[in-house]
Amino acid sequence: MARPVVHGADYSVYVRIVRMALAEKGVAYDLVPVDIFAEGEAAGAYAALNPFGKIPAFEHDGFRLYETAAITRYVDEGFDGPALQPASPRERAAMNQIVGIVDSYAYRTLVWDIYVETVSKPKDGRPTDAARVAAALPVARTCLAELARLKRPGDWLLGDDLTLADIHLAPVFAYFTKAPAAAGLLGGHPALADWWTRMQARPSFIATEPTS
Repeated sequence: MARPVVHGADYSVYVRIVRMALAEKGVAYDLVPVDIFAEGEAAGAYAALNPFGKIPAFEHDGFRLYETAAITRYVDEGFDGPALQPASPRERAAMNQIVGIVDSYAYRTLVWDIYVETVSKPKDGRPTDAARVAAALPVARTCLAELARLKRPGDWLLGDDLTLADIHLAPVFAYFTKAPAAAGLLGGHPALADWWTRMQARPSFIATEPTS
């Protein structure tokens, strides 16, 4: 059987989510670099893989997918290895709820509005949009408080077993926790902070550390 192919950039949160899922399943894959910020890249040949110009895109034995949540579910269900989704409908719904929170609220707020504005832009000599950061902080507090509330007792977000919820959140935290505001925002949620410490030691997280 052919190796899966992931199209995207290793610095991308969503590319890393897919790569972590593959690593957790023990699946070897090829990463084909795609820089969607390069002029014409998203509108060129890559458009055949994802007409919306987002990364990642995924191929396996002639089967093509885009949208990270669809890809990771396929990876979990289509390959041998430890299950990354709970069997119980309620537990799976709880996992999907966390994935939805990350996609709908946490990613934009924690990565773009906080990390990019307070870390990435100053590093590149660009001014921080202070109003954008100020508006993001209450949303960030809500996101973190809700993730902390939803976290079950145990090492991982849903308890004793790592799931796609953990894999979806970890790359977001990888950027967010570099921001000066992160320590204070996380300080009131010790269980979530402890989860993050464990997540950083996970082999799949270490193996997918961006090089660019």
